[in-house]
Amino acid sequence: MALTKKKEPRSKFFELLQAQIHNEFNASQQYIALAVWFDAEDLPQLAKHFYKQSVEERNHAMALVQYMLDRDHHVEIPGTGEVRNDFSGVTEVIELALEQEKEVAADISAMAKAARAEEDYISEQFTQWFLKEQVEEISQMNTLLNVVKRANGNLFEVENHLYRESVGDSGTDSQMPPVAGGKL
Repeated sequence: MALTKKKEPRSKFFELLQAQIHNEFNASQQYIALAVWFDAEDLPQLAKHFYKQSVEERNHAMALVQYMLDRDHHVEIPGTGEVRNDFSGVTEVIELALEQEKEVAADISAMAKAARAEEDYISEQFTQWFLKEQVEEISQMNTLLNVVKRANGNLFEVENHLYRESVGDSGTDSQMPPVAGGKL
């Protein structure tokens, strides 16, 4: 006998949540592509930063999965979308990452709005951590873009900045929602 959960009709919030799982996995893959690009350019600190960003996005996707499981909703693990691999320079790479974070912030805001409109206060509360996280992500990516621009082509300065400064997820946020399978 097969153990499959019956697919229930979903609210707008849960449709957006399912779509966001795809977006987070796609962001994770895009960050791997950025990290590999930096590795190929012999920029180990930038590569390391984006490998970490990739894991963080994967963890976000799995936190969304866990929430759907906790709320007894059917979850579909999607494939990822197109990933860009070719860039003309570091500024272009960081600009892509910043734009990606802004898009995620807009998507999370839409989820929060849908939850509120549906009077699903539990789901609205769930989105709050992700909204806070996006403020941090956008701020950090803006800072990295500013550092790259101020370095005026001296990528060793960018590498030194990343080596000295704590940029990105420290992995110690005790407020992060539970992650399906455990946080990496």
